Amino acid sequence: MVDVFLVDLSDVPCHCLRKWFHRAADIMSKHGLSASAQVFLVSSQKNADLVNTDIKDCLCQLEEEMPVPKKKLAVLVEGSFAAILYSIKRKVDQQNLSVIKAIVSAERKSTLELYVEQLFTAVYTFSFEVLVIDGEGEVNLQIPAPFTEESPLSDQQADGIWTDIRGFLAQLEGLMGQIVVLKSLLISDLFLHGFTTRTGGISYLPGLSSLNLYSSWKRRDPVAMVNDNVQRLARAAGFNTLTFHLAKVKHGNIIWTIGESEPEVYDGIVTNQKNVTIAAPGADCIPLLFADPVQHACGAAHAGWKGTLAGVAMATVDAMAAAFGSRAKDVLVVMGPSVGPCCFTLHQGAAQEFAAIDSRCVQEPGAPRPHVDLRQATRTLLERGGILPENISDNSTGSRDTEVTLCTVCHPDLLFSYIRDGNNFGTQIGFISVRSNL
Repeated sequence: MVDVFLVDLSDVPCHCLRKWFHRAADIMSKHGLSASAQVFLVSSQKNADLVNTDIKDCLCQLEEEMPVPKKKLAVLVEGSFAAILYSIKRKVDQQNLSVIKAIVSAERKSTLELYVEQLFTAVYTFSFEVLVIDGEGEVNLQIPAPFTEESPLSDQQADGIWTDIRGFLAQLEGLMGQIVVLKSLLISDLFLHGFTTRTGGISYLPGLSSLNLYSSWKRRDPVAMVNDNVQRLARAAGFNTLTFHLAKVKHGNIIWTIGESEPEVYDGIVTNQKNVTIAAPGADCIPLLFADPVQHACGAAHAGWKGTLAGVAMATVDAMAAAFGSRAKDVLVVMGPSVGPCCFTLHQGAAQEFAAIDSRCVQEPGAPRPHVDLRQATRTLLERGGILPENISDNSTGSRDTEVTLCTVCHPDLLFSYIRDGNNFGTQIGFISVRSNL
C-alpha cells in the first residue's frame, strides 16, 4: 500500500497540465489511492512570481477533481524544489509514513532521485512512475526499454541541485536555542576542542532535534540536514569542515592515524596535523578526547561498552605513542557526555567482564541486569596504561570537569540518548584539533 503520492508537474507545459493530472490520477487509482493516502501536487518554477502564481492557481483548480479528502491533498509551488521536498518530508514524518510513489517526467526522474538521496534516508521507500508527452500532446506511461540506462545528470545539473539544497537549509532557523559546546578545563588553548549538545541545529524530529550530527539509514534524519548541522557547528566552534573527520564506528579498537590509509571502519582517530579536526560520536557511549601538549598531537575515540572491553581508550594512546612519540604520562584524556551508572545496565555476562576490570564498575552484581559504570572502567584501564589519574577528566570527585561528563539519559533538554529516546535518536560528538596559531 502506498502512503504518499507525489505528482511532479515542474516541467509540464501549461496546456498539458490537465491531461498529466488525469493520467497521474489513473496511476494512483491502480496503486491503491484511498482516503488515507496523502497526495502532493508539486511544481518548482524558478522564473517569475507570476509564473508561480499561474501554476499554483491551475493546480488548485485541478485538486478539486482529486477523489481524496482535502486534508489529504496539498499543492506546493516554490522556486526551490528542496523547499517543496522539505515540506513534504515534515508532513510525512508527522504521520510516520514511509512508502512514497513519485509520478514524474523522464527528464525529472534523475533530478528527483538526487534530491531524495540527500533529503531522505532508507527508512523511506521511494518508487517512480514515469510519464511522457508524445508528439500529439498526449500523456502516456513510459514503458522502459530493456537494458536501457537512464541519462545521468550533468555536473552542472548536480551542482544546481546541491546549491538549492544547501541554500534552502542554510536559511532555516536553528531549534532549541543557540549551539552550546562543552569544553574541558584540562585541555589547553593549544587545542581547539569541545563536546556538542543537542541545541542549535535544524533537525526537527523529537529524538533527533536539533543538532544531530550523524545520519543513518535506520533513522529519518538525512545526509543534507546533518551536513548543515555540521556546518553550523563548524562556524560556531571555529573549525574547517573540509578538514573534518568523524570516526566510522564499529565498536572495536581500530585506530586510524591520519596520513595513513583510512580503514573501512574504525573507532578512533589520531593526528598531529594542525587544523585537522577529528571527532568521535556518542549517544550514551563515551566520546573520548586525547591531547598531548608536549608532542602537539591529539586523538578522538568512541567507547561504548564493547569498545571499552576491547581497550579502545589505550589503543588510542598507543597509536599516538607509535605515530608521534607521545608518552602516556603526558597525555590528557577527557570523557564527554555519556550514560552514567545511574541509567546503564548490562546482562550478567558482560557485567562480569566489567567487574573483572574493577569491582567498582558494577553495582548490585547479583541483579539480573546490574548497573555498569563505563567511565570507571575507562579510567581504570587508562591508569593501568600509564595515564596519570590527574590527567583524566570525568565526573569523579577529583576531576576538574564534573560539568562535561554529564549523563546523557538524565539531561533530555541538553543531550541525545539512545537509551532514553529509542531507535530514532540523535548523536553528539567530541571534537579536537591542534591549532596552527599557537
